[in-house]
Amino acid sequence: MLLSGIFPPITTPFCPDGQVYHKKLESNVERYSRSPAAGIVVLGSTGEAILLSDQERRDALKTALAAAAPNKVMIAGTGIESAIETLRLTEYSADLGYDAAMVRTPHHYKKQMLPANILAFYRTVADRSPLPIVIYNFPQATGYDIPAEVVIELADHSNIIAIKESSGNLDKVKKMVDGTRHVKRSATVTETFDAVTPRMLKAAATDSLNGGQLVSVEVLAGATKPSSSAVTVVGKLKTRQKEVGFQVMVGAAHQLEPSLALGAVGAILAFASPAPTACYEIYAALKEGDNTLAREKQDRLKLPAQRVVSELGVPGVKYAMDLNGYYGGASRLPFLPLTADLKAEIEKLMAGIKS
Repeated sequence: MLLSGIFPPITTPFCPDGQVYHKKLESNVERYSRSPAAGIVVLGSTGEAILLSDQERRDALKTALAAAAPNKVMIAGTGIESAIETLRLTEYSADLGYDAAMVRTPHHYKKQMLPANILAFYRTVADRSPLPIVIYNFPQATGYDIPAEVVIELADHSNIIAIKESSGNLDKVKKMVDGTRHVKRSATVTETFDAVTPRMLKAAATDSLNGGQLVSVEVLAGATKPSSSAVTVVGKLKTRQKEVGFQVMVGAAHQLEPSLALGAVGAILAFASPAPTACYEIYAALKEGDNTLAREKQDRLKLPAQRVVSELGVPGVKYAMDLNGYYGGASRLPFLPLTADLKAEIEKLMAGIKS
């Protein structure tokens, strides 16, 4: 599965009484679906997943997927401390129709989180998961930093397709990119090399007059023997195959440009929750070979991303969303409301940043 591009790990909106605000969640997802984001991550750290009950997590996953555009890659945050609970939420997400599962590193018993423990955890989850797995490393929150060597070893598992690396360590990004170059896989993509997932193929097949049968363009044109590189058609969806490796994605918006330059294929960025277009412009500039423009756009985002995300956290992200037309609202305790001075600071930082 192709995971290149920008993915906002969306927030979870709450009603004044503290319950999950599903109507606002729907509205936010619908707006992200109209953005240049490649997909959406539900129940990441920015989504306050750790502060939700199991039923709230399940309900939020259901609401978000139902509201998403069919062409967006949908990733469910399913990491819980134990492998068995992680698998239960992953299986539920697969039943809903999610495309991949993002599983954060277990971390509570830090002294016991040795390489053997982490390898056993992820391999067990990946062996049994109906969805491809994205490792999620966020040491600023968990206090545990998965070693690059462990990631490189896990990359050989056929059902572990990527990592979201949020440490902000550029040397580590380079080490993982270099250490996983041997991984070669095939991913289904559109004619313009956007991601295609089994969920998208199923939706296209439903609309197909031929019942979803794969038909090559060459066959439709009258050729007797399609080549191995033939474009195939499912309904209105034309696809081809693309070689991909183990995909390193990053989670630090203030270092997006240098991370992509080192070989990261995309990013899951909390700052993309209020500003998906501004983040995408950095990615797009690099894809088009305009390194100067990419650096200029990165410089503009660096301070706002560091302050709003890294320092002010989820309440800062949510207020920045309120400023850019999304619904952010309040966060759950132990988060506290922002002061008037902090709100004023965020307003200055976000001035002119595209949503």
